[in-house]
This record gives sequence, C-alpha cells and structure tokens, in this order.
Amino acid sequence: MTVFLQSIAAWPGAVFLQESWIAYLVVNAAHILGIGLLLGAILPLDWLVLRSRHARALPILGPFLVRAAATGFTLAVITGLWLFSVKPVEYVENPAFRYKAALLVVAICNITLQHRGGRVDAALCSNQLTVRVRTLAAASAMLWLSILIAGRWIGFV
Repeated sequence: MTVFLQSIAAWPGAVFLQESWIAYLVVNAAHILGIGLLLGAILPLDWLVLRSRHARALPILGPFLVRAAATGFTLAVITGLWLFSVKPVEYVENPAFRYKAALLVVAICNITLQHRGGRVDAALCSNQLTVRVRTLAAASAMLWLSILIAGRWIGFV
C-alpha cells in the first residue's frame, strides 16, 4: 500500500504542487471554493426540504441549488484528490482524514439514495415531500457538516 501511495506522491501533478507554493495555494483556495459552493447550496436546499410541508420556494430554488451543489462537489473532489496527492502517506495515517473519507462515502451513498428513481427531482418540482425525502435531507445536512468538521480536524491531528 505504501508503494502505491508513494507513487501517487511522485505523480507530476503532485510534484508540481510540492514544488510551487503558489500552485498549492491556488488549488487549496479552489478546494475551499468548492466546499463553500457545495455547502452553500446543499444546506439551504436541505433546509427548504425540512422546514415546511408546502415549501413554495422549492420548485424555484431546488433545481438551481442541486446544480450548484453538484458543481461545488465536483470542484471539491477534484482539488481534494489533487491536494491528497501531495502527502498521501501522511493523510492515510491521519485518523481525521480517514473519518472524512468514510463520511464522504456515506454522503455519496446518501446522494445516490436521494436521486435514485427520480424521487427528489419529483419532490423538488411538485412539493411532494415524503418522509423519506425529508429524512435523507436531514442526513445530508448532518453528513456534510460532519465532513466539514472532519476536514478542518485534519490539520490539527
């Protein structure tokens, strides 16, 4: 496993970040932007789903917030993997990183459950907010906030 992780650190993109403080700074800022876009979209969306039985704003804001969250997620994952490549052995040994990775897997499973069968898309358009849709929204909010905390924790462990 260590050989594989060391080969990741030898990848030209990782070497570029290791040798250029400005490139690392820019990629790290892009990662933070992705996280901000993701949480800035997903938390209001989850709040709209949870707050009332008849969320009138949901059909208007929901599709936009889903797209914004997907954009933020994509940016955060790409830049996060790139940042990981700089010190993969250290990150894998960091318990906070392992918690974050496990929470990300659970969050991705939650996204899959939300969007499987088009239930969430239908709920966003019709305001038919079932217990299942609300439960998954609550789980989503808790998971993404937990991922944020675990991500910040990485630097302190």
